[in-house]
Amino acid sequence: MLRPKIPTMPTPTGLVTPPAVVQPSAVVQPTAVEPMQSPPAPAAQRPTVQITPGTALAVIGAGTAVVLVVGTVLVSMLLATAVTAASVAVCAVVVRSLIASSAKRR
Repeated sequence: MLRPKIPTMPTPTGLVTPPAVVQPSAVVQPTAVEPMQSPPAPAAQRPTVQITPGTALAVIGAGTAVVLVVGTVLVSMLLATAVTAASVAVCAVVVRSLIASSAKRR
């Protein structure tokens, strides 16, 4: 049921086709062509964006909020890593002390 299906190779015929040979051709120099006139530039499809003082304050406030939130998340992750490392170090010291004290009693 779960046996892999191995593809069968066709039997070799012994016929080998030679690779195609590419013949070099003569290089044709392009003739001078009059430059085409470019079409006129299309008119602006969208109106230009005008930033008002209120909009500028909103953008600055949103940027500040994003920076503060991202900074808080990064600092909290760093703090969690530091607390974990400190607790692992304390556990290592306690285990080492227990092993040393049990070795002295023997």
